[in-house]
Amino acid sequence: MKELGYYNGKIGELNEMTVPMNDRASWFGDGVYEAGLCRNYKVFAMDEHVDRLFRSASMLEITVPASKEELKALLNDLIHKMDTGDLLVYYQVTRGSGPRAHAFPDGPANLWVTLRPKAINPDTTPVSLITAEDTRFFHCNIKTLNLIPSVMANERAKRAGCYECVLYRPGRRVTECSHSNVHIIKDGVFYTAPTDNLILPGIARAHLIKACKKLQIPVSETPFTVEDLLAADEIITSSSTAPCIRACRVDGQPVGMKREDLFNALHEAVFQEFYDETAD
Repeated sequence: MKELGYYNGKIGELNEMTVPMNDRASWFGDGVYEAGLCRNYKVFAMDEHVDRLFRSASMLEITVPASKEELKALLNDLIHKMDTGDLLVYYQVTRGSGPRAHAFPDGPANLWVTLRPKAINPDTTPVSLITAEDTRFFHCNIKTLNLIPSVMANERAKRAGCYECVLYRPGRRVTECSHSNVHIIKDGVFYTAPTDNLILPGIARAHLIKACKKLQIPVSETPFTVEDLLAADEIITSSSTAPCIRACRVDGQPVGMKREDLFNALHEAVFQEFYDETAD
């Protein structure tokens, strides 16, 4: 199968699958999701992603219609229906289905899964970023389906010919990007925003911190500002599909690119971990 879709037990080619209009995703974006890369039919960091899905669902009082082990078994079964083992594995749980009403409906949640071919890209080419005020709500630690502010920020970056949009709150505190976490290196220290309610606790972020500790690079989980970003020795973005990306410009201004040794060491470490964990 080239692209697979799953919905509450139904399986088919992704472009042939349909979803009822009264799914809460249609009315309110009422659900949570996860996505990660698979190589050689092995999903990288599956336990961490599934744990985060259940945490996000719990914070929204959504009951996932499967146990963690049942969900992992389902994902593994679906993966082995594909023509390739190099995939983007996406799954989401919505609150359920019912007539449009803000109050929660009775009945079970809905489980969606999509699988599409995708290989990890270890390219080290630097990228450009832009900044924008973070207008999202105050539950960014929950990986919800409500992504309109992120969609608009990423489109703004795309139109500027940039890779990502770095978001900041009043006081110019940097939170994260439209679909990535963002970190800086300054004076040999790896700085990353704390995992409060203003950022998603990224899986790739956690693996970068793990790599820092392995490489004996000091880590500081403290807030930093746009001004700190612009003065950083290196700027790094991370996501499950692009775990270590280096930035060379922000808002058209040259930035970073001063600690290639540390960037290369981190890049090599996180990609080697991925290759080791997904080896044949």
